[in-house]
Amino acid sequence: MTARIGVVTFPGSLDDRDTRRAIKLAGAEPVALWHKDKDLRQVDAVVLCGGFSYGDYLRAGAIARFSPVMETLIEQAKSGMPVLGICNGFQILTEAHLLPGGMLGNDHLHFICRDQKLRVENASTAWTADYEAGQEIHIPLKNMDGRYVADERTLDMLEAEGRVAFRYVTGGDAAEGHGNPNGSLRDIAGISNEAGNVVGLMPHPEHAVEPLVGSGRTDGLPFFTSILKKLVTA
Repeated sequence: MTARIGVVTFPGSLDDRDTRRAIKLAGAEPVALWHKDKDLRQVDAVVLCGGFSYGDYLRAGAIARFSPVMETLIEQAKSGMPVLGICNGFQILTEAHLLPGGMLGNDHLHFICRDQKLRVENASTAWTADYEAGQEIHIPLKNMDGRYVADERTLDMLEAEGRVAFRYVTGGDAAEGHGNPNGSLRDIAGISNEAGNVVGLMPHPEHAVEPLVGSGRTDGLPFFTSILKKLVTA
């Protein structure tokens, strides 16, 4: 049976169609989910896509967190359903307390859009199993509120439990995607929950799934093939 992966559309979502296409390319069935509906339509996993839900009023993701679909999603995520939050989706996951910490405006106060080099720190989550720990990949990044923050205790906990999923690669040429693009603490680009079924990251893997379009790379496709393997063996 083909795995069904839902993609939630909020007012202001930008990347729902791109995400559904990435899911289809990976071999799963994409299912469109609407923010006002509590019904997840019997999907096996959910992606919260990028964009500017509700115009990012108050804080990025702060209003979307209270959409009817989130009531069901939070319950299912706590019961083990795999959930991936990309960019605005990551912001929503922190607002919903499915992931710790929060997101603030970029430290340079500018929107940034570029190919970003990341290092895979945790290849054992539901969404990263097709990578190798330590692998360096290029994933497109586009955000205004991408600075990950948390108190020192939370940061230490994430490090100790291996829950930093991705880190920005620093020490190289910014023109080649090196460096911390938004001032995120400890160069964190993505994290997971304790169980590893919920992952959030700021870069956009759905824009790196075909060699002829987007970044010209396929470094983002393993996100979507990873979850298929997870669902098959579950």
